[in-house]
Amino acid sequence: MLRTGILGGTFDPIHLGHLEAADAAKRSLHLDQILLVPSRTPPHRSVEPRASVYHRFAMTALAAAERGMLASDLELRREGPSFTALTLEALHRDGYAPSQLFFITGSDAFAEISTWYDYPRLFELSNFAVVSRPGYPAAVPRFPMTTSSTSVIAVEANTPDVSSTEIRRRVAAGESIQGLVAPSVASHIERHRLYVPAGVGAAR
Repeated sequence: MLRTGILGGTFDPIHLGHLEAADAAKRSLHLDQILLVPSRTPPHRSVEPRASVYHRFAMTALAAAERGMLASDLELRREGPSFTALTLEALHRDGYAPSQLFFITGSDAFAEISTWYDYPRLFELSNFAVVSRPGYPAAVPRFPMTTSSTSVIAVEANTPDVSSTEIRRRVAAGESIQGLVAPSVASHIERHRLYVPAGVGAAR
């Protein structure tokens, strides 16, 4: 099996912050491939994603193709909350060993990992690549988190300060999102009128 990075998220929409974090982890850790995994039901969000499962996967696949990555519908096919632990266990059933998996997360999200489902057993299921985010250095706290085959690695990277929330706001306000998402993703958003207020037009 290949050394595989996994980047999960709501991807509503996927943006350059996600892609640059994945690229930084791939370069730093010499990964063979990156899986982009959009979540079906994000467990840490109190509201439903704005774009449908179909559109979020389509945007992920478009962005993946531009960057030489792979889009996975692993979580979209599973009912219930999209817990990271269940996704990693599914990859084990596909033949991956924990030592071959590198779950990529931003340093801001990693700071809340004690609230994640099945913590701290998560660290037995995969390596963790903690990528710095603007305002959040890639410091790795001293938790009892590593095993003989997995570890937590800090990855310093100059990732852009962009969020899906800001992209949705810009689209709703009729502002440009150039330089915030992959060109193919921007075209998909425009073509299907995603994130446009209901009074202006609905997604097709």
